[in-house]
Amino acid sequence: MTAVSNQNTCRALALAALLACGSTPAAEIKYPDVATVVGPRVLGEFNGVRIQGGYGSALAPDPRAPGYFYLLTDRGPNTDSNDADKKVFPLPKFTPTIGRFHLQGDKLVLVKTIEIKNAKGKKISGLPNPKYGNTGEIAVDMQDHELGTDPDGLDSEGLVALKDGTFWVSDEYGPWIAHLDAGGRIIERIGPFPGRKSLPKVLALRRPNRGMEGLAITPDEKTLVGLMQNTVDNPDAAVRKTSRLNRLVTFDPKTGTSKQYAYIVDSASAVVSEIAAVTDHSFIVSERDQLFPGDPKSPSKLKRIYKIDIAGATDISDPSDGVNGKLVNGKTLEQLTDAEMRDAGIVPVSKEMVVDLLALPGGYPHDKSEGLAVISDTMIAVSNDDDFGIVPDGRGGIAAKRLPGANDRVDYNRVYFIKLDKPLK
Repeated sequence: MTAVSNQNTCRALALAALLACGSTPAAEIKYPDVATVVGPRVLGEFNGVRIQGGYGSALAPDPRAPGYFYLLTDRGPNTDSNDADKKVFPLPKFTPTIGRFHLQGDKLVLVKTIEIKNAKGKKISGLPNPKYGNTGEIAVDMQDHELGTDPDGLDSEGLVALKDGTFWVSDEYGPWIAHLDAGGRIIERIGPFPGRKSLPKVLALRRPNRGMEGLAITPDEKTLVGLMQNTVDNPDAAVRKTSRLNRLVTFDPKTGTSKQYAYIVDSASAVVSEIAAVTDHSFIVSERDQLFPGDPKSPSKLKRIYKIDIAGATDISDPSDGVNGKLVNGKTLEQLTDAEMRDAGIVPVSKEMVVDLLALPGGYPHDKSEGLAVISDTMIAVSNDDDFGIVPDGRGGIAAKRLPGANDRVDYNRVYFIKLDKPLK
């Protein structure tokens, strides 16, 4: 057999192996501008309002199978109560879930669900934690009955899929980061609390429901990179009005060592939804307001994807790991003005806008841009969180979450594949 025919045989065998595994070579995948999740699953119904969908809090390509994607739910269907301390859980037994989807044309077809389980293999819930990770939220059902807590509960928000088939998930309670095996069982759970490994203690000052919203891993799979959704309440909630400093954390899961960097949001009201790695020091980040673009009364003004770089930024970690983190002249970093940060020699991560979602040719009708992934050097993917298709009705119940200006359509899960004008690297 000649060398050329040998090479052709190897290529054919490799292609056959990929196809046998239900996969397609990445170069042969045709990505649509938008892919819609097929037939959103209906989880329940209350007074004619359907609870459905729920994926999109995070998005991760399957590193072992091009054309397949993992989408994550958050803690489950929930809305605000008329009582500010309460959160209504219409389906309190819901288990945070990773869905594996196959891209077929402009559709995303659910092929597998992976429910998150505790170390003993029991399915967890999305109910608040009783001690470590407690947010002060009181979970109630639709009849206002208190539901208690779950020490294993996660408000899952960030997702990393590894080449060995395992996952890392970040959440908004602890905040926690949890390592899951391929079946969803928690192998390790790490937070800003005492343990063999810990996140920086200052992260425990996260605002309720505003913990570690984004999670990525460097291409060599050695360093996790988490990003808080909002500035932490450091030293108290008064900083929410003015602080634009969000904490980005790098974490070595083998050693438990970490570093922190300052990510400056566009305004104190902006939130960070997700982060994805480009290189070991550069990333893309989703930053947004919480408004609908089509709302005639208060339309969205911020739905952007930034490229950031930590290479020239200052590590703002506190060597003593105090509860308030590093202090400057007796002030927490969240209390500093921009001038005070400069005088202290603190250089935040660099930011460069990559995509304005509000300027997409086909539009972006959703209020939330939450999942984010790098497909290639010239393409990224963004998923929306549909909130299970529900919102508060203002009376302690639920109403359908409808898209303004979209013929009254209920929000739904989609993934936007965006071609970039400028390569990421």
